[in-house]
Amino acid sequence: MLQLPIISLLFLISTCFTSLVQSICTRGCDLALGSYYLEPRNDIASISQSINTNITNILNYNQNTISNKDSLPVYTRINVPFACDCLNGDFLGHVFNYVFRSVDTYERVAEERYANLTTGEWIRRFNVYDPNRVPDYVSINVTVNCSCGDGSISKDYGLFVTYPLRPGEILDSVSSAANLSSELVRRYNPGVNFSSGSGLVYIPGRGLSGGAITGITVGVVAVVLFLAGCLYIRVYRNKNAQVQLMLAQAPNGLLVRGSESSGVPAAGLAGIEVDISVEFTYKELSTATNNFSHANKIGQGGFGAIYYAELRGEKAAIKKMNMEASKQFLAELKVLTRVHHQNLVRLIGYCVKGSLFLVYEYIENGNLSQHLHGSGHDPLPWSTRIQVALDSARGLEYIHEHTVHVYVHCDIKSANILIDKNFHGKVADFGLTRLTKVGSKSHLAGTFGYMPPEYLRRGEVSPKVDVYAFGVVLYELISAKQAVIIVDDSDHESKSLISLFDEVLSQADPKDDLVKMIDPRLGDNYPLDSVHKMAQLAKACTHVDPQRRPSMRYVVVELITLSSFIED
Repeated sequence: MLQLPIISLLFLISTCFTSLVQSICTRGCDLALGSYYLEPRNDIASISQSINTNITNILNYNQNTISNKDSLPVYTRINVPFACDCLNGDFLGHVFNYVFRSVDTYERVAEERYANLTTGEWIRRFNVYDPNRVPDYVSINVTVNCSCGDGSISKDYGLFVTYPLRPGEILDSVSSAANLSSELVRRYNPGVNFSSGSGLVYIPGRGLSGGAITGITVGVVAVVLFLAGCLYIRVYRNKNAQVQLMLAQAPNGLLVRGSESSGVPAAGLAGIEVDISVEFTYKELSTATNNFSHANKIGQGGFGAIYYAELRGEKAAIKKMNMEASKQFLAELKVLTRVHHQNLVRLIGYCVKGSLFLVYEYIENGNLSQHLHGSGHDPLPWSTRIQVALDSARGLEYIHEHTVHVYVHCDIKSANILIDKNFHGKVADFGLTRLTKVGSKSHLAGTFGYMPPEYLRRGEVSPKVDVYAFGVVLYELISAKQAVIIVDDSDHESKSLISLFDEVLSQADPKDDLVKMIDPRLGDNYPLDSVHKMAQLAKACTHVDPQRRPSMRYVVVELITLSSFIED
C-alpha cells in the first residue's frame, strides 16, 4: 500500500499552479518510525546495520521494550527511527542502503532484513538489477513508505509509525496497542482491510507502547511555506530564479556568481561566494544522455543516479538528484567550486530544471569498491593499491590542511574513491561535506562501518572522522573485504572489518594470520612487510580515541614511504 499523506488544502493550492509545481509531496519530516517485528533470528546489530543507524539510536526509541540489547524480546515489535523524505516529489519514503549477498533475494531482504516494512516488488521497482542476477556485495536501494501526518484529520500528530500488518491482527488490536481510538486509526488509513494479514498502515505516534515520542506537528505552517514557495516560483521563472529558490531553502545562503548569474544573494541570508563556470541547459543534458536512458546509466549513489554523457566535446558523468537533495547539491557545489586538486573529482558545471544536476569529469575505471568487491575487473596489483591509497590521502590532506576553510568529507569509503584511466585515485561525492570547526556537532550522516565512535555517539565532526574512515579503506585494500562482514549466515552474525584486523594485529607476531586476511586474488605478489605496515597505519587511523589518530599529512608521508619501497 502506498499512502500519500498530503492534506486536501495543499492539494487544492497545488492545482492552482499545475504549470509550476508538479510534485505530489513537497517536503518530508525529520523523524518517522518503522514497527519492526522481531523474529528469533533478529539481533540488534543486524537491525542497526539494515536501517543504517547505530544501536544507541534504536535503544533511545525503545526504552520500555528493550531492557537488554543482547536479548531482544522475540515476537514483539520495536521502533526503528528514520527520516521521512519526499522522494522525487512523488511520495513520502526513505531509501535504505543494503549490501546484497549471494544468499539474498529481494523478497528475503524485504521479509527478513526489513520485517515486511517493504516488499520484494517494491525493492525491485527502485533498483536496476535483474532480481535473478544481482551481483554480490552491491548496495541496493530498499525503499520504505512513511507518513508525516494529515492535518485535515488531526493536527495533534506529527510522528507516525509505518506498521506492517501481520496475520491475526485486526483494527481493534492495532488501535489498542497504539492506545488510540479505532476511529482515528481508520481515518488515517481509509479503505484498508486491517484483517488482510499484510500491507502497511500508518499509526499516529502518541501513546505507542515501547516509548512514545513527541511528534512534529504539521499544519498551517506547512501551508504558509508551500504558498510562499509557489509564489516565489511564479515571480521568478527563469533558470537563475530556480537556483535562487533552491539556495534560499539551504541552511546557509549562497551568493552565486557566474556568467549567467545575477549575483543576488538569497533574501535575508548572508551570501557565500561561489564561482560557477558552466551552467548547462536541461536540453543539453537530456540529449547527451538519450533522455537519461538506462543504457547511459553508469551508477547509483545515495542521492541520485549517475549517467554517462559527452558534453561540449568532453566526456562527463552527470549526477541527477531530486529537489529534496538540495543540501547535498549545495554541499558539493560549495566545495568543488572552491577547491581544486588533482586527486579530487573535478566539477564541470550544473543545471537546475525539475531536478538537480551536477556535471563532473568522467572517470574511466569506476570506483575502488567495484574493483575490490565486484566482478568483471582484474585484481588491482599491490603497487596500484598503494598508489590509489596515496592519491586519495593527498586529496583528503588538501581539504583538511591546505584550503582557506577546513572541510570534512564525512563519507569516505571505497565507493567514493574513483580510479582514472591511469589507475590514480580521486575522492568523489562531497554531498555530506561539512565546513567545520573543531568540536562542532552534526546530524548523523554517513555509511555504517566507516563512522567513528565519537561521531556515532555524539555527532562530533572533525578531520579525524575522515581519518577513521580512510583507515577502513586501507583495510579494504589489503583484504578486499567489506567494511561490515557477515560471518554466520544462519545467525546473521556480523563483524566489522576493523575488529577482524584488531584480532590479528594484537598478536605478538601477527604475520601468519595477516596472510590469511590478504586478498587471495593477489596470490603471492605482494611484499608482506609492506602489507604489515599498511595494516599498522590503518590500525592507527581507526583508533577509538580521535586524538590518537594521525593527521592525513602523516598518512600521506607514510604512504609515500611505502610507495617508494615498492618502486625500489
